[in-house]
Amino acid sequence: MDTSQIMDTAGEIIDEVSAATGLDPKVAGIVLVVLVLLAVFILTKPIRFILKILINTGIGYVALLLINRFGAEYGIALGIDWVNAVVTGVFGIPGVAALLALKWAGIR
Repeated sequence: MDTSQIMDTAGEIIDEVSAATGLDPKVAGIVLVVLVLLAVFILTKPIRFILKILINTGIGYVALLLINRFGAEYGIALGIDWVNAVVTGVFGIPGVAALLALKWAGIR
Protein backbone atom coordinates (compact mmCIF):
# COMPACT_ATOMS: atom_id res chain seq x y z
CA MET A 1 0.00 0.00 0.00
CA ASP A 2 1.56 3.30 -1.04
CA THR A 3 1.13 6.74 0.50
CA SER A 4 -1.60 7.90 -1.87
CA GLN A 5 -3.74 4.84 -1.11
CA ILE A 6 -3.28 5.41 2.62
CA MET A 7 -4.25 9.07 2.28
CA ASP A 8 -7.33 8.15 0.18
CA THR A 9 -8.41 5.56 2.74
CA ALA A 10 -7.88 8.00 5.61
CA GLY A 11 -9.92 10.62 3.74
CA GLU A 12 -12.75 8.15 3.22
CA ILE A 13 -12.74 7.21 6.91
CA ILE A 14 -12.77 10.88 7.93
CA ASP A 15 -15.67 11.56 5.52
CA GLU A 16 -17.63 8.64 6.97
CA VAL A 17 -17.00 9.78 10.55
CA SER A 18 -17.94 13.32 9.58
CA ALA A 19 -21.19 12.18 7.96
CA ALA A 20 -22.07 9.89 10.87
CA THR A 21 -21.41 12.48 13.57
CA GLY A 22 -22.35 15.67 11.74
CA LEU A 23 -18.94 17.19 12.53
CA ASP A 24 -16.83 19.27 10.21
CA PRO A 25 -14.36 16.95 8.38
CA LYS A 26 -11.37 18.73 9.96
CA VAL A 27 -12.80 18.26 13.46
CA ALA A 28 -13.70 14.66 12.66
CA GLY A 29 -10.12 14.07 11.50
CA ILE A 30 -8.70 15.56 14.69
CA VAL A 31 -11.09 13.49 16.84
CA LEU A 32 -10.17 10.36 14.89
CA VAL A 33 -6.43 10.99 15.31
CA VAL A 34 -6.86 11.62 19.04
CA LEU A 35 -8.88 8.41 19.44
CA VAL A 36 -6.29 6.36 17.53
CA LEU A 37 -3.44 7.81 19.61
CA LEU A 38 -5.40 7.15 22.80
CA ALA A 39 -6.03 3.54 21.77
CA VAL A 40 -2.36 3.01 20.93
CA PHE A 41 -1.30 4.53 24.25
CA ILE A 42 -3.75 2.42 26.24
CA LEU A 43 -2.86 -0.84 24.47
CA THR A 44 0.94 -0.44 24.51
CA LYS A 45 1.21 -0.35 28.31
CA PRO A 46 -0.11 -3.91 28.86
CA ILE A 47 1.89 -5.26 25.93
CA ARG A 48 5.06 -3.60 27.27
CA PHE A 49 4.35 -5.07 30.73
CA ILE A 50 3.82 -8.57 29.32
CA LEU A 51 7.03 -8.35 27.28
CA LYS A 52 8.93 -7.21 30.37
CA ILE A 53 7.62 -10.20 32.35
CA LEU A 54 8.59 -12.58 29.51
CA ILE A 55 12.10 -11.12 29.26
CA ASN A 56 12.55 -11.27 33.03
CA THR A 57 11.33 -14.88 33.02
CA GLY A 58 13.98 -15.74 30.43
CA ILE A 59 16.60 -14.06 32.60
CA GLY A 60 15.23 -16.05 35.55
CA TYR A 61 15.73 -19.31 33.64
CA VAL A 62 19.33 -18.38 32.94
CA ALA A 63 19.84 -17.44 36.58
CA LEU A 64 18.41 -20.80 37.70
CA LEU A 65 20.73 -22.62 35.31
CA LEU A 66 23.70 -20.74 36.74
CA ILE A 67 22.58 -21.34 40.32
CA ASN A 68 22.22 -25.07 39.68
CA ARG A 69 25.55 -25.21 37.81
CA PHE A 70 27.69 -23.35 40.32
CA GLY A 71 25.69 -23.89 43.50
CA ALA A 72 25.66 -27.70 43.29
CA GLU A 73 28.97 -28.06 45.08
CA TYR A 74 27.56 -26.01 47.99
CA GLY A 75 24.26 -27.87 48.11
CA ILE A 76 22.30 -25.02 46.52
CA ALA A 77 19.92 -26.09 43.78
CA LEU A 78 16.46 -25.09 42.64
CA GLY A 79 14.08 -26.74 40.22
CA ILE A 80 14.02 -25.23 36.77
CA ASP A 81 10.35 -24.58 36.06
CA TRP A 82 8.30 -21.59 34.99
CA VAL A 83 7.19 -20.62 38.54
CA ASN A 84 10.77 -20.45 39.81
CA ALA A 85 11.82 -18.61 36.65
CA VAL A 86 9.09 -15.98 37.05
CA VAL A 87 9.88 -15.48 40.74
CA THR A 88 13.60 -15.24 39.99
CA GLY A 89 13.09 -12.93 37.01
CA VAL A 90 10.65 -10.59 38.70
CA PHE A 91 12.12 -10.45 42.20
CA GLY A 92 15.80 -11.06 41.45
CA ILE A 93 18.13 -12.07 44.29
CA PRO A 94 15.46 -11.69 47.01
CA GLY A 95 13.25 -14.03 44.95
CA VAL A 96 16.05 -16.61 44.78
CA ALA A 97 16.55 -16.29 48.52
CA ALA A 98 12.83 -16.78 49.13
CA LEU A 99 12.75 -19.86 46.87
CA LEU A 100 15.76 -21.34 48.68
CA ALA A 101 14.15 -20.62 52.06
CA LEU A 102 10.92 -22.29 50.92
CA LYS A 103 12.88 -25.29 49.64
CA TRP A 104 14.89 -25.67 52.84
CA ALA A 105 11.68 -25.31 54.90
CA GLY A 106 10.17 -28.15 52.85
CA ILE A 107 7.31 -26.01 51.53
CA ARG A 108 8.32 -25.95 47.85
